[in-house]
Amino acid sequence: MENAGQTVGWDGAVNAWHVAGGVFRMGRREWLTETGWQNAYDDGVRTVVDLRNPHEVQRRDTDPSVPESAWSGVRILSAPTEEPGDPRLAAVCGPYLNDPAHYPHNVRLYPEKFVDVFRAIASAPAAVAIHCAAGRDRSGMVAAMLQDLAGDPDGLIADGYIRAARGINERYRTHGPPHARERYMEDAELDPLLEQRGRTVVEFVRELDTRSFLLRNGLDAADLAALLKLLTRRVRL
Repeated sequence: MENAGQTVGWDGAVNAWHVAGGVFRMGRREWLTETGWQNAYDDGVRTVVDLRNPHEVQRRDTDPSVPESAWSGVRILSAPTEEPGDPRLAAVCGPYLNDPAHYPHNVRLYPEKFVDVFRAIASAPAAVAIHCAAGRDRSGMVAAMLQDLAGDPDGLIADGYIRAARGINERYRTHGPPHARERYMEDAELDPLLEQRGRTVVEFVRELDTRSFLLRNGLDAADLAALLKLLTRRVRL
């Protein structure tokens, strides 16, 4: 568990953290500057797994201007965790995933997508970074499953979610939220909410049993072995 939960200082990165072994998490990769891509490369990242839906993958006017050559040594793999516009997901999660209470519904509806996500992570020849938009919920869901595979205790899994939720909340304080459904929260409101949601994340992975879930839904033993090896890889930060 060396470095587990340590913040990652890649230039421009928002809500970037070390998860376990050779796995990192962050918000949108478009926030990385050219130097940030080099920072990630220097930390061993050779694969980025994007958990967003295709329509979300776009540069914003406020993003740094970065040449494609900045990530030329890094594979970018698309592995969405949901089906956009699926009324079944909207019925249980609302307009988007924003609460760990939604995670069991997400994996129940799309087990094959999660197998694809973990196959993509397992295929990484070196360290890998997973990301969604804010780096909180889709990344948090997959990160908690990875921590479950790594054998992390309950407290470390809860802390992983809490740190990421605080990280994006701080971004909202300094830069404003991306839309009206998100907002900055003061500690008096945020602290009890995160305490409860941290427990919910732990309940999610303990009831799911990530290893059994993935194998039951088509992940093969070789990919599982690759995942476990990645989760024990030593990185120097």
